[in-house]
Parts: sequence; structure tokens; C-alpha cells
Amino acid sequence: MDLNRSVSSLGAATLRMFGGLGGFSRFTADGFKAGADVRTWAPLLVGQMRRLGVDSLPIALFLAAFTGIVLALQASYTFTGAIPLYFVGTLVEKTMVLELGPVLTGLALSGRIGANIAAELGTMRVSEQIDALETMAYDPVAYLVVPRVLAGFLMFPIIVIFANVVAIFFGLVTSVLLLHMSPQTFLRGARLFYRHFDLIYSIIKGFSFGFVITVIGCYQGFNTRGGAEGVGIATTRAVVIAGMLILVLDAFWAATILKQ
Repeated sequence: MDLNRSVSSLGAATLRMFGGLGGFSRFTADGFKAGADVRTWAPLLVGQMRRLGVDSLPIALFLAAFTGIVLALQASYTFTGAIPLYFVGTLVEKTMVLELGPVLTGLALSGRIGANIAAELGTMRVSEQIDALETMAYDPVAYLVVPRVLAGFLMFPIIVIFANVVAIFFGLVTSVLLLHMSPQTFLRGARLFYRHFDLIYSIIKGFSFGFVITVIGCYQGFNTRGGAEGVGIATTRAVVIAGMLILVLDAFWAATILKQ
């Protein structure tokens, strides 16, 4: 009896998983189709870029600043007496640009952007505002989803670049003030192993993370059910799923690009 119940539960969970993947695939395909309706989403794009991008800069830069400080201090502790201190600059630059800059920014903004989008669209769904758009002959995907996804896709790499610069700057300041290094020594280490590809790799991550966060937030918001409780569930799912996909994408890009 217990075995049958376990098998049934596993089967139901598997069906829900594949049903969710199918629904997400249809939702994504509808989004690409709605992209052709430029007159609907274009007037909204700049506003969403400001709201999702510019307004997210403070939290991203705050996180990056203290990450740069911690990296510089931990690097000096690790390298003491064994490796020249100019490698502090190398570690801060490489670690931030290749990994922590895009990933930490993505995880932080999945909570701000993904949750915001899911809650906003979820509230519109349960209050039937999305249904009202359809009755007014508006495509809700073109009106609500496309400008948000495009704004995240375009703005997220810019946020990542700013985060990288701020982290390296605060790593430099920490090295000068607390580790008694000269700026030239830190910059020597930062330039030592720098490759232009590092920045390209960071930007690629930024594009993919921005796309994932906004698409997941929109999908969860559009499929909200059950009133205020459903909005809360959709918001939580948006943050958790986006965070998991960011880590999966991080491993994917490392396996497919860096190994070359």
C-alpha cells in the first residue's frame, strides 16, 4: 500500500514537472511571437529599463563594494609569507569578473527583480487586470512580459560591469589603506593575468542571468492562482527557481566556454 502510494506520488510529481516545462516552453514561445508587436512594448521599454536596471544599481554596488573588501583581506591572509602581495589584485580581478560579479549580482537581483515582477503580475492576474487587457484587444504578453524581459536582458550586463568596477576599486582602496600596498602594486597584479575575454565572459553571464530572472518572474506571475496566498507562492517560486537556474547557467558557461 505504501509502495503504491509512493509510486503514485512520484508519478504525479513527474507529470507536474513535465507539464510545467511544457507550459514554460509555450509561454517563452508566446513571448518571442509577441516581440513582433513593437508598437505595444516599445513605449514601455525605457521605463522598465530604469525600474529594473537603474533602480537596482544601489543594491548591486553595495554588495560588490563589500565583496571587493572581503576578497582583498582574505587574499592577503592567504598569501602572507608565501606569494607576493600583488597577487591580491589578481585574485580580486579574476574572482569578481569571472565569477562573483555576475553570480552574486544575479542572486541578489533575483530577489529584487524576480520577486517584484512575479508579485506585480501575480496581483494583476488574481485581480483580473490581465483578463481586462485581453478584452481591450491588448496582447498581455507584449504589453507586460516583453518590455520587462528586454529590460532585464539589456540592463543586467551593465549592472554587472558596474559591480565589477566597484568591487575592484574597493579592493584597491582596502589594499592601500589596510594592507599597506601601493596602488601600483595592486594594479600590477590586476593587470598581470587580465584578458579581454574575462569581461566578455562576464557580460555573457549577465545577458543570460537577466533573461532568466525576468522570464521566470513573468511566468510565475502570469500563472498565479489563489488570491493573495497564490501571489506569495508565485513570488517565492520565482526567486528560488531563478536562483537555481543562475547556478546551473554558471556551471554551464564554465563547462562550455572556460574549458576551451
